[in-house]
Amino acid sequence: MITLKKVESKKDLKSFVKFPFKLYKDSKQWTPPIISEEINSFNKEQNPVFKYAETNIFLAYKNNEIVGRIVAIVNWVEVKEQKVKKMRFGWCDFIDDLEVSQALFNEVEKIGKSHNLEFLEGPVGFSNLDKVGVVTEGFDTIALMVTWYNHPYYAKHYEAAGYKVEKEYVETKIPFTNINKDVFYKTQDLIKRRYKLRALNFTKTSEVMPYVNEMFELFNQSYSSLPSFVPISNEQIEYFKKKFISFINPEYIKFVVDSNNELIGFAIVMPSFAKALQKSKGKLFPFGFTHILRAKKSSKDAVFYLIGVRPDFQNKGVHAIIFNEYHDLFIEKGIKMCYRTPELENNEAARKIWRHFASETYRKRKTFKKDIV
Repeated sequence: MITLKKVESKKDLKSFVKFPFKLYKDSKQWTPPIISEEINSFNKEQNPVFKYAETNIFLAYKNNEIVGRIVAIVNWVEVKEQKVKKMRFGWCDFIDDLEVSQALFNEVEKIGKSHNLEFLEGPVGFSNLDKVGVVTEGFDTIALMVTWYNHPYYAKHYEAAGYKVEKEYVETKIPFTNINKDVFYKTQDLIKRRYKLRALNFTKTSEVMPYVNEMFELFNQSYSSLPSFVPISNEQIEYFKKKFISFINPEYIKFVVDSNNELIGFAIVMPSFAKALQKSKGKLFPFGFTHILRAKKSSKDAVFYLIGVRPDFQNKGVHAIIFNEYHDLFIEKGIKMCYRTPELENNEAARKIWRHFASETYRKRKTFKKDIV
């Protein structure tokens, strides 16, 4: 018999965060989170997302043992302002037992119906900056820090519960040796002169901070056309500033500004922390922090996390300026492989950006949808 328990205590939340460590203990591809950071992300006093997102966290038990978990999310900005009556769910993990997954899905469906919502979609997070999707192909490659990983049996559980594929995502990689600077060097020089643009490079986080609010505003503008997009609030911007920006190597952040010093393009790249996180086993101390700092300084893998261009400058070659700046930096850092975070398979704008590079799709993932009306 499967029983569900709503997570309300700190002890239960820690059990919720640590469940995947047991589920994936034999996996060489799963990348663990930092336990303390994952717990803090569900702290309603710290994470401003809870001011407009209602969450219910559940653990599934069988024979007094944890066998599954899920987070049910109602994003009220999405529901009330954007008129999308969607019940979100994420952080969804379970053993290969259909009774377990069905119990978790049923609980989310019950909450969705209680709010008169029309459909369920998952796994997704609170916003577009969160992890997304069930891995359906490419189980043999280590997961990026910013993605979920799962066992191959997950997809069949969604299908058995009556879910249909809603969105499809691809993850690609590009060997740095495949990148020919001639593709963008002349273009970026022309674009700079034509539109009076210049690139900004940084060596200190303090130099980045004055532009961060403007960068997130630009993020909201450039990503607003994507399905499931929920704008990042000012309070969330302050939260992400403290949590992420100060951690990212400042030299891996690139901005493009116009003659008035207004931001028209940005990119955030991070060294890959996946192997360092595996070594840390979810703990910063005593040695986990050392592994992470070492990766921050010397990782030969670079992850393209975010790229955004102001709508009125899209399709005008601004990305060539950004790529040119990273090319020189990657030579200096000795980068061997460039990875891209999940992108919608039908995102034509993204395809155009990368069309000149011999990229390889190494993983696919999907979100699943179920109507509840």
